[in-house]
Amino acid sequence: MRLTWSREASENLIEIEIFISRDSLDRAARFVDALIDHAETILADNPRSGRVVPEISNSDIRELIYRGYRIVYRFKGEVLEILTVFEGHRLLRPSESGE
Repeated sequence: MRLTWSREASENLIEIEIFISRDSLDRAARFVDALIDHAETILADNPRSGRVVPEISNSDIRELIYRGYRIVYRFKGEVLEILTVFEGHRLLRPSESGE
């Protein structure tokens, strides 16, 4: 199974890094790298390991949690697409779900 990052997810990672870099450029880069590594490592071996996103209730749309951030992904044939990444206190908007 191939893993891809949507444009929105990539842009969100940039925004997260910019936000964290206000305190520390090094910490920001390390955090985003670790978040990416976490998602790619877990999903490579266990693509269904994430929970179903509660507000969507579609078994093809799941999420991993990494240090307070939600990494939302979906199954699209033989591709796992990371749809978005955002702070865990926020709900997933329907426009972000790819449905």
